[in-house]
Amino acid sequence: MRIIGLILRHTFTPPDNLRMAHLCGPLDAHLRQIEAALQVKLVHRFEQFRIEGPKARAQQALEVLQALYEQARAPIPAEKVQLMLSGDTALPAAPGADEAPALQTRRGELRGRSANQRRYLTHMATHDITFGIGPAGTGKTYLAVACAVDALERSAVQRIVLTRPAVEAGERLGFLPGDLAQKVDPYLRPLYDALYDLMGLEQVHRAFERQQIEIAPLAFMRGRTLNHAFVILDEAQNTTPEQMKMFLTRIGFGSKAVITGDVSQIDLPRTQLSGLIDAERVLKRTQGIAFSRFSSADVVRHPLVARIVDAYDSAGLAHASDHSAAPASRRSRRPPPLAAEPAP
Repeated sequence: MRIIGLILRHTFTPPDNLRMAHLCGPLDAHLRQIEAALQVKLVHRFEQFRIEGPKARAQQALEVLQALYEQARAPIPAEKVQLMLSGDTALPAAPGADEAPALQTRRGELRGRSANQRRYLTHMATHDITFGIGPAGTGKTYLAVACAVDALERSAVQRIVLTRPAVEAGERLGFLPGDLAQKVDPYLRPLYDALYDLMGLEQVHRAFERQQIEIAPLAFMRGRTLNHAFVILDEAQNTTPEQMKMFLTRIGFGSKAVITGDVSQIDLPRTQLSGLIDAERVLKRTQGIAFSRFSSADVVRHPLVARIVDAYDSAGLAHASDHSAAPASRRSRRPPPLAAEPAP
C-alpha cells in the first residue's frame, strides 16, 4: 500500500476470487454502501483497490475493506457492512474500551460497537441505576435487555422486569381491543422482540411461565418493591417527573435499573415536562447513577436513520432559533397604541 495525496492503493494478497466477490457484494453493492457512507470513491480491478477522498475517510474506508476481507469467507450481509461503518472502524475507542464487558447470548458474544455503546455496557455493569439517552436505533433498549438476560442466566438476579409508559404516539388506547393489559401489550412489543432475539422463543415462554420475566405497565408499579431484579424502563421520555420518581423508588436490594429514552420523541402534552429530562437535571450528580448519551454516530440501523436523526436535529435547532426571535419581530410590527381622545 502507498499513499498518494488523497489516494490510497491496496492489493489484497493472496488473491482469492470467492472472497473478493463476497467483499464487493452483489453488483458491488457493499462498495457502493461504503462510498455513500464515507463520501469516497472506490475503484477496483480484481484484487487491486483504489480509494479516492479526504485522507481520514480514505483511510477509514481501507480499514473497513480490510476488516470485511477477513470475514469474506462467506457472503456478507448488508447490515454487517453498515454495522462496521457505524461501529468499531468508524469511531475512536473509548477510554477503558478493552475492559467493557462482553455478553454471552445464544447468538454468540455481544459487545458494544461504538465508544458510547461500550461505555453504556460498562455503566450498566458498574452502576445500580443507568440512564441511556439518545436517538432511535442506537441500541439503548437492545443492550439493556442483553445485560438483563446475561444477569439472569448468571443468576446475578432472580427475574427481569420490563416496563414502559402507555403513552400514545398520536393515537388513542381506547381504539385497541381488550382490557388494559391487552391495550398496553403493543407498546411493549420492542421489548418482546429483543428477548426473542437474545433468548429464543421457547426459552422466553418458559421464563414467563416460571415468572423469571415480567412485563409490567408503569401504571401498575406503584407500591411495589423490586428486590433481586433487573428492571428496564423503556421510552422513559414519556414519563412525568412524578412517574419517574415513583419508578426509581421501586428499586430494592440486589437490583439494577436501566432507563432508556429519546428526548427528541416526546409524546406528552406540550405543557407537560418529561420525567427523563427532569431526572437528568435532578440526578446528574448523584453517586451510583450513570448517564450514557448517544448520538446519530451510534445508530446501527439502516444508514438513512442516522441521516434522518441529523436532519431533524438541524431542523429543530433552526426552528428553536426562529421561535426565540419571533416575539421581538412581532412586537416591531405591532402598530403604536391609539392616543386617547380628549373628554368632551
